[in-house]
Amino acid sequence: MSTPLSSDDVLYVAKLARLNLTPPEVDLYTSQLAGMLAHFSDIEKLDLADVEPMVHPIALVNVLRADVPGECLDRDEVLRSAPDADDGRFRVPPILGEAP
Repeated sequence: MSTPLSSDDVLYVAKLARLNLTPPEVDLYTSQLAGMLAHFSDIEKLDLADVEPMVHPIALVNVLRADVPGECLDRDEVLRSAPDADDGRFRVPPILGEAP
């Protein structure tokens, strides 16, 4: 950043963000933001021409197994173990005040 960060800049950004800052907060944030911008300036000076951009610092691998069809439970056996079943389906209590 070619021009130093001023209190007016911090107040302008605070106004955009609808923040009410006290004078001590403005001073604190001005110095903190100036330090951050100076650090970004240092990073900007680095020669990164040979560095490949990355999305994530660690290679991500899918840890889930393949979705392979397998044996299913027997419908009648499952319905026999249900507390209430009717016409091949589970019966549940009505919700949201609906009539049965």
